[in-house]
Amino acid sequence: MATNRKLGKTTDIRMAMLKTLTTDLLVHGKVETTLARAKEVKSIADSIISLAIKEKDNFEEVEVKISRAKLDTKGNKVTELVKSKNGKEYLKVVKEEVTEKRQKDMPSRLNARRKIMRKVNKVKDSDGKNIDVPSILFNELAPKYAGKNVGGYTRIVKAGPRRGDGAEVAILQLV
Repeated sequence: MATNRKLGKTTDIRMAMLKTLTTDLLVHGKVETTLARAKEVKSIADSIISLAIKEKDNFEEVEVKISRAKLDTKGNKVTELVKSKNGKEYLKVVKEEVTEKRQKDMPSRLNARRKIMRKVNKVKDSDGKNIDVPSILFNELAPKYAGKNVGGYTRIVKAGPRRGDGAEVAILQLV
């Protein structure tokens, strides 16, 4: 017997659809879909969130030396005029070394991050910048749900039949 719903799709199409719905739920907080799809996404999202809660504090702070371009007051790169060996002059970007504190994932948190990335898609915001979904999970959702028991991070609200084909529509939202 099958452990999950087939949803009338082939495996690759079904998995892509579930990844997209899960990503939309985690990024936007709610998604409207059919009841059967909502039940499948609920189990995936709950498992991902519980994994993030388990690994939320499993990192260490490290200082990293970074060499980057020096910026002026307007945010432009500072350049200097340099002469090459053959006598030609060119502009060279001035570099500066800075030490920054960064979070370094411990091995189990890195593994959890990779598991999460297998179940969600890469997303860009309206400006075209990448949204880091595992960071949203570890930094925003995990502390929010840290006191809850295992599971129950999502809620399904039935919205009635869909106009056209009469499929049962549900709104899946983060609690």
